[in-house]
Amino acid sequence: MQKNWYVFYTKPQCEKKVATLLTKKRVENFIPFVCTELQNSRRNKIVHKPLFKSYVFVHVTETEANLLRLSDGVINLLYWLGKPAVIDETEINAIREFTNDHQNIDLEKLTVNSNVIERSIFRSSYEIEGNLLAVKNKTIKINLPSLGYAMVAHLKEDSVFGRERMVQNYTLAQS
Repeated sequence: MQKNWYVFYTKPQCEKKVATLLTKKRVENFIPFVCTELQNSRRNKIVHKPLFKSYVFVHVTETEANLLRLSDGVINLLYWLGKPAVIDETEINAIREFTNDHQNIDLEKLTVNSNVIERSIFRSSYEIEGNLLAVKNKTIKINLPSLGYAMVAHLKEDSVFGRERMVQNYTLAQS
């Protein structure tokens, strides 16, 4: 059988625990983390938290996924239309690179539409067909249709205007 990326829905704040258990079982897994800055009364604190709450991405076959969902801390697989949801490899790579490149990332819910307009994006790191939505107002937005979310990165001014190559490598959305 072919290995695909699936999503385990975990108990609240058990993502790291489930990932550790899966790593001990030698199962490839992935949790995207983002850095957020919390302002305290005295100082600012940087906290690493999962981008997708209660989600752990695993790269296994469907039968292995059904067996592993009985692991401690896992509630169930994420389902779409009665079947386990399969996440595209390019979306997983885009999530990895996007979380490595940017810090202030938020998620937006999307309406799931099967008629996605395909267009090519010529950049090595976000090479998803038709998923870069916009680069404007110091934000970058990437659509993840198999998850039903869009990742939005809020950029600092120097990262937008200080590097010409970044602006040249993105295809701007028409609005």
